[in-house]
Amino acid sequence: MLSLRDVHKSFSMAVGTTEVLKGVSLDILCGGTTALVGASGAGKSTLLYLMGGLDRPSSGEVFVDGVAIHGMGEAALAAFRNKTIGFVFQYHHLLPEFSALENITLPALLGGIMREEAVSRAERLLASVGLQHRSHHRPGELSGGEQQRVAIARALVMQPRLLLADEPTGNLDTENSRAIFSLLSDIQMETGVTLVIVTHNNEIAERTGRVVRLHDGRVSTDSMEVM
Repeated sequence: MLSLRDVHKSFSMAVGTTEVLKGVSLDILCGGTTALVGASGAGKSTLLYLMGGLDRPSSGEVFVDGVAIHGMGEAALAAFRNKTIGFVFQYHHLLPEFSALENITLPALLGGIMREEAVSRAERLLASVGLQHRSHHRPGELSGGEQQRVAIARALVMQPRLLLADEPTGNLDTENSRAIFSLLSDIQMETGVTLVIVTHNNEIAERTGRVVRLHDGRVSTDSMEVM
């Protein structure tokens, strides 16, 4: 499903070049949940962005479903992301002028789905995250936990095979964090989507099927290798 081969990523800074990833090789098979953990600056989010084609490696290869996304043109990559990969971020990034239903529907419309089908998908997803009664509320009228549920539904509207979540509970209290992770876990089991989640929360990481720990830009431990 997802393969990285000797991936390096460097960023040019005013004082020089900073190498964030230093030769990461990793395979993640279809289905299941993988947690990426490590200290701040270890390269977790950078790695997740490369997995999803939001950024490109300085060197190395990234394959999703056998497709070499590191070498794709921008237009082709954007189309591939829209159809194959869903993203959930720490900050929900909902459009404030649109309702919950409209926020979820928009990626489907941009992806070429007919309006009737896009709205139908959005309504089903709102129900699945327990927010069908909030469909016409704008983000400013929703709690933080509700906004993140809408963001999760939006990430799923194109029925992706890969769902990438970058600290999805980072801005939530303990109760809402547990609820959001439980929701993601339920969705993964029901749909079979491959879920990769970046988290600082050890409780969440321990509840996933696999934990990959990064240290100084490299994979330091991988629970699948230890088992």
